Amino acid sequence: MGKEGASGGGGGGDGGMSESVIRKVLISYMYVAVWIFLSFSVIVYNKYILDPKMYNWPFPISLTMVHMAFCSSLAVALVRVLRVVDLPSSPAMTSQLYVSSVVPIGALYSLSLWFSNSAYIYLSVSFIQMLKALMPVAVYSIGVLFKKETFKSSAMLNMLSISFGVAIAAYGEARFDARGVALQLAAVAFEATRLVLIQILLTSKGISLNPITSLYYVAPCCLAFLVVPWVFVELPRLRAVGSFQPDLFVFGTNSLCAFALNLAVFLLVGKTSALTMNVAGVVKDWLLIAFSWSVIRDTVTPINLFGYGIAFLGVGYYNHVKLQALKAKEAQKKAAQADEEAGSLLQERDSHGDRKTDNQA
Repeated sequence: MGKEGASGGGGGGDGGMSESVIRKVLISYMYVAVWIFLSFSVIVYNKYILDPKMYNWPFPISLTMVHMAFCSSLAVALVRVLRVVDLPSSPAMTSQLYVSSVVPIGALYSLSLWFSNSAYIYLSVSFIQMLKALMPVAVYSIGVLFKKETFKSSAMLNMLSISFGVAIAAYGEARFDARGVALQLAAVAFEATRLVLIQILLTSKGISLNPITSLYYVAPCCLAFLVVPWVFVELPRLRAVGSFQPDLFVFGTNSLCAFALNLAVFLLVGKTSALTMNVAGVVKDWLLIAFSWSVIRDTVTPINLFGYGIAFLGVGYYNHVKLQALKAKEAQKKAAQADEEAGSLLQERDSHGDRKTDNQA
């Protein structure tokens, strides 16, 4: 009877564990779905506002400044007024640390957003997603340059295969525009440099920022950097337009989507991993290509898809290698912890044996 009771209790525990695992998996999928939806929405919304054939407000610096002003205001409210999150305290964000670490990241972020939003004026959504497949190439190359990545022939061959695939996709693009391609490639380069500098200037110093505190520090800096090109590039054009009355609903909801996307990044990376976001990003890119072709009616050629398919396989292999590296690192960490625990047990046993010998003596 006792054995049967114990067995029954164990079965109930396994069932509970299975339900817990299923719940965690479902929640993770929910975070992925929310991030894909918001990222998808922001990209399509920005395209709608900036494209001359749609809302026809081709002022990418102004749109980015609206986003940064909105995100700065909400971040300050969440941090200073509502105190939803705490600012980093070890180490504390001093003015010297802010200038040396946050300002360069803010400058690169402003350039990345400016150029990437500008590309929507000239290129289709589908082709922009294909060009974004070059991000791992840029991150790896700049990582090697800054000695944050180790040069490997196999990794470089994979990067070349991704680049080759994107080149084929560009060759087959029906609405190829050299200005748009240059803007998007520059945006990829600045964003990749920003990601590498985050590791060098923040992570290596033990500074951990979630998206709310990141926006709190970076968004005002980014806004300040954007003022300079805005004064010379877009302010004269806005004055010439004169009669334009911005739709508060359109710009308000667009800015809210941009802010919500940052929170979704926090949830996705915090509850899953950055690698999960990379994989989810591949799914989002395919969805955007399908949406661009079926709804926006952008032309997607077979050569486009063939080239992007090659790049997609390269990006998939890149994510696979990253996953294997993370697993190996985790296994090493567990092995080191096990060795440390075993050493502690042996030390305790030796000290206990010494005390027993002293007592017998």
